[in-house]
Amino acid sequence: QVQLVESGGGSVQAGGSLRLICAASGSIFSSNAMGWYRQAPGKQRELVAIISSGGNTNYGDSVKGRFTISRDNAKNTVYLQMNSLKSEDTAVYYCNIRDILASRWGQGTQVTVSS
Repeated sequence: QVQLVESGGGSVQAGGSLRLICAASGSIFSSNAMGWYRQAPGKQRELVAIISSGGNTNYGDSVKGRFTISRDNAKNTVYLQMNSLKSEDTAVYYCNIRDILASRWGQGTQVTVSS
């Protein structure tokens, strides 16, 4: 069974920074993708950023140039550095890991950006 533990959410003023961390444990194939999605009230869940175990990345258009995703394969941990935060970044951020067997989700962490 795979468990995802998220941390780093909180409240910040516009223009500020936050760093999200997600640590995965359990039975995980070495070839996988880890990433972050977010869901704002009344909106669908959307991609923020994903990174493969090989280091390939993909970002949602709205965060390109402001957010950076990275990972530590030895620790099965993914990081999301969020800079130049905007009020529209306010959402619940969910960690995700997927391999050939399944896609798993964390419980989510709230990020609130005040203008």
